Amino acid sequence: MRRLFLGLALGMSSVLTGCHSHYIQATITNASDAPLNVVQVDYPSASFGTQLLAPGASFHYRFKLLGSGNIKVSFIDAAKHEHAQTGPWLNEGQEGTLDITLPTQDHADFHTSLKP
Repeated sequence: MRRLFLGLALGMSSVLTGCHSHYIQATITNASDAPLNVVQVDYPSASFGTQLLAPGASFHYRFKLLGSGNIKVSFIDAAKHEHAQTGPWLNEGQEGTLDITLPTQDHADFHTSLKP
């Protein structure tokens, strides 16, 4: 009985302190004075986005990074011109935050707080 209890206790402690899923919490913010359309973020192995991002609005998305490579954001401005910008290199397994701010209708700023 004592061995069973000890085994259960060790099993529970490994469950509580064990696996941790690495993910990146991304936020896209439209800091411009006009709406942006078809805002898409491409990252290694997948993409995400939103159809419309109003002025001052933010879009949040959480993803797991499988693979390594540059991140890229693309969007369409109010005049229907498409823009794309390449951001920082991301490595598989990183976790933390990624903030993409669109301060004007044709530019993106990338800010990361990632750890390996």
